[in-house]
Amino acid sequence: MHRTSNGSGTPVVTAEPALAAEGLCVGYGSIPVVNQLDLVVRPGEMVALLGANGAGKTTTLLALAGELKPTAGTVRMFGEAVTKPLHVRCSQGMGFVTEEKSVIFGLSVIDNLRLGRGDIDLAFRLFPELERLRGRKAGLLSGGEQQILTLARALSREPRVLLADELSLGLAPLVVERLVRALRDAADRGVAVLLVEQQVRTALTACDRAYVLRRGRIVLEGATSDLVNDIEAIEATYLSE
Repeated sequence: MHRTSNGSGTPVVTAEPALAAEGLCVGYGSIPVVNQLDLVVRPGEMVALLGANGAGKTTTLLALAGELKPTAGTVRMFGEAVTKPLHVRCSQGMGFVTEEKSVIFGLSVIDNLRLGRGDIDLAFRLFPELERLRGRKAGLLSGGEQQILTLARALSREPRVLLADELSLGLAPLVVERLVRALRDAADRGVAVLLVEQQVRTALTACDRAYVLRRGRIVLEGATSDLVNDIEAIEATYLSE
């Protein structure tokens, strides 16, 4: 067992890793991007993966999700090595929210939720603001509403592991706060959440632990309660290229 803390600072006991990378190496063709990466996310944890543009954050998520095949190393879910593609990992309890909006513009909010094959009532309980929009086409929603719909669809499937890539990109601060709070709540319900986030302060405030990725390697990791005191140094040293 592992002891960590939730968003309120209250100690909680969690199980062994829900998701782990061991010596993970990933690239595109002959070009290496991620090298010898070790990472763990436990049930009930929200973990941030930080880094400058081009550091390898999205590549890491794609490998963990099964969209990219590692050139070396192992990905594990709940202790078992996994090599199957994303759709199989999703059937085993993984959710993946990419940085690109994945709603179907021509379909209504409720039809987008139906496509996710999750619990629609749960989606509306988690995001009551979608209830009044249920009949509206997704293409007529604001960017923030589209991202809320995307996250609602993912969470309505009740994943055990959730990967989220740059949810806040281009969104207003209040929407970002809403999305990050929903992820924090999911972690507090026992979901293992790995978040790639461009807003470092937001991530360190909401998450339990963080990894900093630089040029494909983890160069710093630790509890966010420790790292949050050194945000300026972290940004200057690791997050600017």
